[in-house]
Amino acid sequence: MLENFWFNVQYGINHVLDINGYDHVLFLMVLAVPYVFRDWKRILLLVSMFTLGHTLSLVLAAYGVVSVDGKLVEFLIPVTILVAAVYNVFTAGKKDKGKKIGLLFFATLFFGLIHGLGFAREFKMFAGQSENKLELLLEFALGIEIAQIIIVFVVLFLGYLFQTIFRFTRRDWVMVLSAIVIGLVLPMIMQSDLLK
Repeated sequence: MLENFWFNVQYGINHVLDINGYDHVLFLMVLAVPYVFRDWKRILLLVSMFTLGHTLSLVLAAYGVVSVDGKLVEFLIPVTILVAAVYNVFTAGKKDKGKKIGLLFFATLFFGLIHGLGFAREFKMFAGQSENKLELLLEFALGIEIAQIIIVFVVLFLGYLFQTIFRFTRRDWVMVLSAIVIGLVLPMIMQSDLLK
């Protein structure tokens, strides 16, 4: 029982930290970069909204409620990352991060839904004929949450280093990391099967 639990949690962790599926990491980077350690409650809430959206998609797919064209989802995933990164570029250095939090939570939940749909087919195969798909989903979601918290911590720690040791302003740090992510996702969008 415990062995199964840990296997499913690890599967969730590996899903996020998979080097071949780094789109998840890129999204978390642009989600976390505007914040510092003292904003941990807000970031934890945002990350949890993303996990909730991701898990909701998997629930709907696992029970056959939704079925979406894989090419469309593979195109939309880098688009969500691009939107989040561009948003950072235009809002970097502005003081009103807390005021638009409702929109940010909604957008993060919606982006989580899209990212979850990208993994739905593989998850359906993983769940297979499992009697307790919901339990499996929750254990998998826990693994996702753990991995996401690790990534967010790394981003916050790097931000701290760059802003204290290398004397980056917070605005410059947000701009640089968001620009790097934009540079990485644009080719993903251009190479999408949907555009071929």
